[in-house]
Amino acid sequence: MRVFILGFCLIFSLSIYAQKLPSEFIFTKAPFASSHASTIVETPKGLVSAFFAGSDEGNKDVGIWLSRNVQGRWTPPVQVADGVQNKKVQYPCWNPVLFQMPQGELLLFYKVGPKPSQWWGMLKRSKDAGLTWSAAEKLPKGILGPVKNKPILLVDGTLLCPSSSEDTGDKLHFEMTKDGGRTWKKTKALNDGKMFSAIQPSVIFLQDGRMKLLCRSNTSFIMEAYSSDQGNTWTPLQKTNLKNPNSGSDAVTLKSGLHVLVHNPLGNRPKETEGEREILAVSTSKDGTHWTKIGELENTPLKEFSYPAIIQTRDGRIHITYTWKREKIKHAFLKF
Repeated sequence: MRVFILGFCLIFSLSIYAQKLPSEFIFTKAPFASSHASTIVETPKGLVSAFFAGSDEGNKDVGIWLSRNVQGRWTPPVQVADGVQNKKVQYPCWNPVLFQMPQGELLLFYKVGPKPSQWWGMLKRSKDAGLTWSAAEKLPKGILGPVKNKPILLVDGTLLCPSSSEDTGDKLHFEMTKDGGRTWKKTKALNDGKMFSAIQPSVIFLQDGRMKLLCRSNTSFIMEAYSSDQGNTWTPLQKTNLKNPNSGSDAVTLKSGLHVLVHNPLGNRPKETEGEREILAVSTSKDGTHWTKIGELENTPLKEFSYPAIIQTRDGRIHITYTWKREKIKHAFLKF
């Protein structure tokens, strides 16, 4: 009984706290109309966030923009990557993902191409926590890097990148690099892209040593799979009981072992404009299977709050960034 009461009190207190989640806009004024698909990382010099922005998603003026948190304030966003191919050809940029390597190099993965079915992977490097960047590197053919959510650095030094492709159906796979993105290998696709669509996985770590992925799908539910060999092979994808309107989510396993998921908790609706991304929720789980919604970051009818990214920093705090109405990027933070 005591364990039950303590557990109930913990969940209740988390719920109340999460509903009062402190948040801020990363920028209030910017030289672009639309922004989306943010990423956040902790560097030795503080938090850094990136996102794609321009006139509208898919337009050729869309590039990768970045802001650094300096002494508790976000710097004005600056453009750090574009899709310029030559004087006549420019493609949009998509889905940046930041990762801080232990040896000090900050990696910026992103995609360039006319649309997701035709994009390719790109990489830039920074040695000063995002202040300056190297020239862009095109990743090898068939390698996209992490497609939306953060990579995982394994004990053996492998950077495990959750990825997916949309060229011949929406299919999940994982990519691995042991040298900071200079050489790569990848797994087989986890699904055939025909029975259902599955993209943009995130990874959590279970107490029994297995990894579990959670991903976006067109089934009206988040899907899951398990790996017992450090991400090399995975069980068949199955539906969870978490509703999903074919929208991006992200998850993290905290130092305590608690799992935290940020997601849109509604199923598919006939039209995306009918508010299927109007709620952005935070849910927690002790076992990675049974989830409890502890609060909502946003809830406004017929508006869009989407594409979250979540990390835990060294001080134990949880940081979340997400798209706010396709106009701005919001940053929320809490500590359990």
